[in-house]
This record gives sequence, C-alpha cells and structure tokens, in this order.
Amino acid sequence: MEEADIVVIGAGSGGSAAAGRLSEGGQYRVAVLEAGGRNSSFRTLMPGGIAMQTPQTNWGFETVPQPGLNGRRGYQPRGRGLGGSSAINAMLYVRGHRWDYDHWAALGCTGWSWDDVLPVFKRSEANERGADEWHGGEGPLHVSDQSFAHPGSHAFVEAAEVLQIPRNDDFNGARQEGAGLYQVTQKGGQRWTAAHGYLTPRDNLEVICDATVERVLFEDGRVWGVAYSRGGQSKVIRARRVVMAGGVFGTAQLLMLSGIGPGEHLQDMGVPLRVDRGEVGGNLQDHLDYVAAFETKGSEFLGRSLVGSLKGLAGIARWMRNRTGVMTSPYAEAGAFLRSDPSLPAPDIQLHFLIAIVEDHGRAKIKAHGYSCHACVLRPESRGTVRLQSLDPRAAPLIDPQFLSDPRDLAALMRGTRLMYRILEQEPLARFGGRDRYPIDLHDDAALERLIRARADTIYHPVGTARMGSDEEAVCDPQLRVRGVEGLYVADASVMPRLIGGNTNAPSIMIGERCAEFVRADL
Repeated sequence: MEEADIVVIGAGSGGSAAAGRLSEGGQYRVAVLEAGGRNSSFRTLMPGGIAMQTPQTNWGFETVPQPGLNGRRGYQPRGRGLGGSSAINAMLYVRGHRWDYDHWAALGCTGWSWDDVLPVFKRSEANERGADEWHGGEGPLHVSDQSFAHPGSHAFVEAAEVLQIPRNDDFNGARQEGAGLYQVTQKGGQRWTAAHGYLTPRDNLEVICDATVERVLFEDGRVWGVAYSRGGQSKVIRARRVVMAGGVFGTAQLLMLSGIGPGEHLQDMGVPLRVDRGEVGGNLQDHLDYVAAFETKGSEFLGRSLVGSLKGLAGIARWMRNRTGVMTSPYAEAGAFLRSDPSLPAPDIQLHFLIAIVEDHGRAKIKAHGYSCHACVLRPESRGTVRLQSLDPRAAPLIDPQFLSDPRDLAALMRGTRLMYRILEQEPLARFGGRDRYPIDLHDDAALERLIRARADTIYHPVGTARMGSDEEAVCDPQLRVRGVEGLYVADASVMPRLIGGNTNAPSIMIGERCAEFVRADL
C-alpha cells in the first residue's frame, strides 16, 4: 500500500496551489492524484491553442436539457490534466469585487472578507508590473499585460469611453468598474498554468497522472486514504489528510461516490450512506452568457478563410520562434464591468470582447472573419445541482445549472445585453463595419427574450457544490474541512457560497492557497 502524509485529489487550479504550498519545506510527503495527463504539448503552452482542445485536455461535459434555454443541453468544458481548467481557459486574471468576499464573511464564512483574502492573492501573484498595494511581484503565478492586443480590442475600450464608461487599466486594483484590457496568466508569451506555478519538482512531492480516484476512504469519522485505479490496476494510498480538488463537478461526484451527500439520492443510486449531507451537489451557480457576433469584410479580425488560415500558420510559426504575436492572445482581450443599476453595491454585468466570431463555444465552423462580445450576469439567483448518473467514477455526473429558473436572471441579462450593444454601436467599433449575425430590436422585450433563450450558455464559471459556511448544513466549515469526516478538506471553487463577480481561476488558486494554510494548522 502506498502512503503519504497528504493526498491531493486533482491538479487543477486549487489542487496545484494546495499541493505546492503543502510540499514546501519538505516537512510532509504529498501525493497528487490527477485523472488526466501532463498537458505539456504546444497546444497547452501556446495561448492561442485554446482553440485546439482535445478529450485529453477537456472533459467536455454537457448539462441536462435546460427548460430556461428552450430545452437545449449546455456545454460545460472543464480542464483535464495538470493545471486543470487553467490549462484550457482564456487566462484572464480577475479576482472579483471586494464586496463579494465581504458578503461571504457576512454569510458566515469567517475569515474570508476582502481584507483576509487580499494578502493571499498578493502572495500568489508575480505581476510583471511589480508589487504594490494591490499586487504581488514574487509569487508562483505569473501575470502579464497583453503585448499584442488587437486594434479591435483597443477600439472596444475607446467605444466604452464614448459613453463615459471610464477606462480601467487594472480590474484588480482600486476599482473594478470600467472598460479595459485584461491581464493574463502568462510568462514570456507562454500560458502559465497553476501547475507550472506550484507543482515545482521536489523529493517530497509525487504527481501521479492518469489516476482515476474511485472513493475517499474513512472509518469512524476519520479519513485514512484514497482508492484509485491506474493502468487497469486498483490501488490504495494511505494518508493522514486528504484534500479534494476535483473541481465543482468532480468534487461533488466523488463526495457522493464516497457516501457523503444527500441521503435519499445516494440510497436511490445504491451508494451506502456514510454521512448525510444534503447540500453536497447543491447550490450550483454559473455565469450565463449571451454572445453577440459580427461579421466583417477582409481579414483584419480572426476567421476561417484561406487568408485566415495562412495568417494562423504564420502566427504559430512566429510563436514557435520567439513566443510573440497573435498566438499569445487569449482571444477575449478586452472587457468591462458595469452596473445595470447605479444603486447596486458592485458591477453586476461583465463583458468579454473577442477578436473572432464565436458560435457554440467555438465549435461551430464559421467561414467568416469578425468579432464577438459576451455579456454575463455576475451574481445569478438561479441554483442548480450535480447528481450521480452512474456508480462508475469515469462516467460524467448529471449537471443541471437550472439556467434562468429565477426570472431575475433573465431581466438582468436583458439589461446587460442592451448595455453591451450600446458600446458596440459607437464609432470606434462601428468603423469596422461589422454586420450583426443576429440583428435584434432591443426595444422589443419578447424578441430579446427569445434570442437569449435560443443562444445563451455558460461562460465557464460554475461554483458552489460543496459550499462552506458556519451553519450546520454547509458542506465545509470556514477552514474548508468537510463536516462529518475528520481530516478531509476541499480546495476548489465548489466551496464558494456565492459566485463572485468575475472570472473564477484566480479565486480558485487563492482557495487552494488558503486550504494549505488550514491543513498545516491542523497537522
């Protein structure tokens, strides 16, 4: 039987941060179990390779049919392999608003206010601008400005300024509101995943890839190990502490397969109930997103054509030579945080401006050049679930975000879409002559609702399925310990009690950092 002091399940954003910090100093033997591979190919390392994902790097989940989206199944990409979703995302470095974390604290997450988490964000960060009041300069996570942003992205920011929306060169600084270019998790033009930053080779750190975890092992209310399979062989690794970091879907699924979850559901599935915890797999929240797409003449924007293909090959060659050019792009280069109601305590709408037409998450092959813009509701009221579909840990769980089940989300997304179109109509962008692929009378509520229900989907920020809190119903306490099983922790976005107002990668890394602190304090 293998043995370690600490086993971390999952080498994604939170898991990499937790494992890296716990292995520092050499005091503890740390083993990481990752279902995917090493993610070392150029498709991962090249930022523009986001469009080249494969089943080896992306779980490619789907939701159950969504009544709020005309019965459509939504797409739920999740990273597979070292780095997790930080290996396939758009690399945007966004922390969320200070109000989000103060709200967590008010909900009973003691020790998670903005003043508590800001030092952790700074500690994790190596920002190329250097350290200051808001940023760190020497952490393991490299954060860079975009050196080759497209003219269209600059035009988006200028169009927002026409409407008196202030330019914001740092969404993680003194204020979040405004429009600007995003910073990205890159170093020298190359994608910088959480695994690159935290999983530094050490004698006391073992990373085991291609390992499917089957269940967490515990007895008399205390964890003692993990059962997994690799290469067709069943294995067990003994541990004093276990950190779950399989992501919002994987962590909930594994908790339930281990007998921790809603009693009735587990009994229906034939799983022996060990800890009745009704909120496991509940409280699922995600950013629902509407995409406007515009075709343009010529090939100034990215697109599918002979000229576009030749430019793409040239861009890859340039990146291979010196890590510069268009293939350093996150595609979602610019964006904005806006308030649809001035009385709100924080922006409730986020925009992402892309330098290409995106249909069906980039899976539709559109033979045209152009640009897109996304609008999402930052703090949705709809709540969904993750449930078991099978007792096979390799089978995808049942994912039901219940998008637009709360009517407030539809109203907010309609307001956000209208705000987005106002920016897109301004001259700095209008000069590109974009033709709207889905023209709409924005004054017609019924028509706009139909369009949203026909086209909206996630922008990849699911959270909440193992929420933390001080109440007895919470899956984890504020030190990220799973209630009912001593020695078991969660270190990913599933612990978020509420979805933050922004992209979730940087907060997930912060959660992994904090989990490492809590585990060390308990050992």
